[in-house]
Parts: sequence; structure tokens; C-alpha cells
Amino acid sequence: MADHNHSHFQHLYLVLAGIPGLEQKHHWMAFPLGALYVIALFGNGVIISTIKSDLSLHVPMYYFLCMLALADVGLALCTMPSMLGIFWFNYKSIDFDACLIQMYFIHTFSAIESGVLVAMAFDRVVAIWKPLRYSAILTNGVVCRTGAVILTRAVCVVFPVPFLIKRLPFYGSTLLSHSFCLHQDVMRLACASTHVNSLYGLIAVIFTKGLDSLSILLSYVFILRTVMAIASGEGRLKALNTCVSHTCAVLIFYVPLIGVSVIHRFGRHLSPLTHVLMANAYLLVPPVLNPIVYTVKTKEIRRKIIQIFVQTKITEGG
Repeated sequence: MADHNHSHFQHLYLVLAGIPGLEQKHHWMAFPLGALYVIALFGNGVIISTIKSDLSLHVPMYYFLCMLALADVGLALCTMPSMLGIFWFNYKSIDFDACLIQMYFIHTFSAIESGVLVAMAFDRVVAIWKPLRYSAILTNGVVCRTGAVILTRAVCVVFPVPFLIKRLPFYGSTLLSHSFCLHQDVMRLACASTHVNSLYGLIAVIFTKGLDSLSILLSYVFILRTVMAIASGEGRLKALNTCVSHTCAVLIFYVPLIGVSVIHRFGRHLSPLTHVLMANAYLLVPPVLNPIVYTVKTKEIRRKIIQIFVQTKITEGG
């Protein structure tokens, strides 16, 4: 009976990891890390406020960009408390239930971002394939329903994950591999078979990131075929130029994601530093770089940032 009770004991707290080998220099890394979060929150906030306030941007392409920015803000806010807690205050403990909540929201916002990238790819397909019927096909109702489907899918697919983790016994190591909670990392600490968790995790990834990446790939195949049918070289270049920002956003999201997945599956012999850096890149790079990419490519957003900068200077001067 004692063994049975002991086998279902769970630690109240788990221990998050900083950067292995650089523990004494965490305080130096707090400033660039804080700067990255400021860039992510400020940049995505500017995109959201610009699209909301500028009526000329109330079109499907920018509605989807606003959804992408909201997902990036969500990802940044999910990881910020634990990351800054470690590097600013050297606080590494996290309550087990809080870890599960953080894990749920990280994977949910990641799935939302993946779904939004698919919607943006479809938006580019319609814009290039049927430019004259663009507004008729992608109405506000279609955009709203698309956003609702993306949100519902992410919430429902990730919902069972914390409960599957919660049923497992944890009475061994409490040390996680990252500065935040991921499903694969928490599952690794369980002292029982995790086949069900692994199977469901694989199904969830295939149903979200797998199908999404395939859909984006097929969309670009269709886009390239359509563009190649355009007679003039200038017309081809102009059509492809409308896809540059989205292509960058896809690469920014999927390259670190694929890297993390490969390392978790096949890179157990690699140093802990490699695992940590790849996981941080997976969750920090998209929220930081997406606003920069879309700011460079969108003059309305650039103008908004310049206005904010000028107003700040005027306020300081006054």
C-alpha cells in the first residue's frame, strides 16, 4: 500500500533551467533578454494598434496579420514570467500546476500561429489567383469564421495534454531542460510509461503543424504555377513580392520548430546548451522577428512607428 501511494506522489514544484555553463552570467543576459521581450511586445502592439486605427488596413490580409501579432504577444507573455524570473532574480522553481498551465498556453498559441500562417497563405493564393474577386471571396464573415476555427482547433487539440501529464507519477528528478514548460520536457520526468502521451503528442503535432506545413507548401506550389502563367516579368515579380513577408514569417516559425523537434527526437547526445538555445529560439524568434519583417515591408506600420517616435521626442523635449 505504501508503494502504491508513493507511486502516485507528485512534486509540488519543478525546477526550471537557465543556460547550462553560464549560470554565473545570467544577470548579464537579463538585459538583452528583456530587450527582446520589449521589442516583441512593442512591435506586435504597434502592428495591432495600426491595423485597428487605420481604416485602409481593414482588409483580410491585415486582419490575419493582426491575428499573427496577437498569437506572438501570447507566446511572449507565456514565457516571459519564468524566463525573466530566472535571469533577473535567479528564481527557478515553478509550481507543478502552474507549469501545466504555462505548457498549455505555449502549445495553444503555437498552434494558433501555425493556423494563422495557413490562413495567410490562402489569402495570398486568392490575391494572386483571383485578384478581382478577392473581396468577394474573403469577406469579413469568412475571416471571422476562419479565426474562430483556428482558435477552436488549437484550444481543443491541446486541451487533453495537461490532463494526460497530470495522471503520471513524478517522484524522481524535478529538473527541466528549459526556462519554461514544454510537453516533451515535462513528460520526460515521469516515472511511468508515457506511450499514451507520446502518441497523443504526435497526433496533435500532425493534426496541427503537420497539416499546416503541408497546406502552406501546396499553397506556394499553386502560387508559383499561377505566377509562372503571368506573361510579363514585371507582373511576376510584383506578384511574388506580395508573398515575401509571409514566406519570411513561415521560415521564422517553422525552422526553429523543426530544429526543436529533431533535437528532442534524435539529439539526446547533444549538449544541454544546444537544447536550451533551440527551445529559446523556437519561442522567442517569431515574436521578435515577425514585427520587424512586416514593419520593413509595410509602409503604414513604418509610418506609425515614426509617429510614435516623434511624439516621444516632442514629449521629452516639452
